[in-house]
Amino acid sequence: MPSIQTLTDEDRRTIARWAIACAERVLPLFDAGPEASGTLADAVARTWAYSAGQSSAAEEIRKRLLAVKAADAATTPAGAAAARAVGQASAVAHMGAHALGAAAYAVKAVSLASPDRPEAVQEEIRWQLSHLADSERSVLRRLPPLGADSSGPLGAGLLSRGVLGSTIREIQAQVGTTPA
Repeated sequence: MPSIQTLTDEDRRTIARWAIACAERVLPLFDAGPEASGTLADAVARTWAYSAGQSSAAEEIRKRLLAVKAADAATTPAGAAAARAVGQASAVAHMGAHALGAAAYAVKAVSLASPDRPEAVQEEIRWQLSHLADSERSVLRRLPPLGADSSGPLGAGLLSRGVLGSTIREIQAQVGTTPA
């Protein structure tokens, strides 16, 4: 039986639009050579295409780790976080819960790029929430609370700690996810 974090293909397509919008917003923070930048641009285009029904989940699942590998080419921590946001967004075709990972890594990128502006984190979260369509909020509500289900990215791993975890918890609280 698949994890509740997977969601249906229709739900993953719905939430992929928001995830890639969050990631694309911080993409200018990515700072690497043309090959890695091209890899991320391709991942962004593929994720938009998936969200529009123009590509299959199987196709995207095969390519979902390419953007994650591009993060290794970043020359700053903010750039690496921006690349990881794109990687998480491109992985939504595999598991819907990665949408929250995309938003969280986008916030992390902003926090690393703006260490003298702690308010930048809340500004980014507000932007993300304001750009959620009602259908996307509904999909996010179907995901388990962070830490409640260990069979996916919302388990007790990397996304549950630090700015990533606090971002996901805040988004889930704002969209009405029931706490564990």
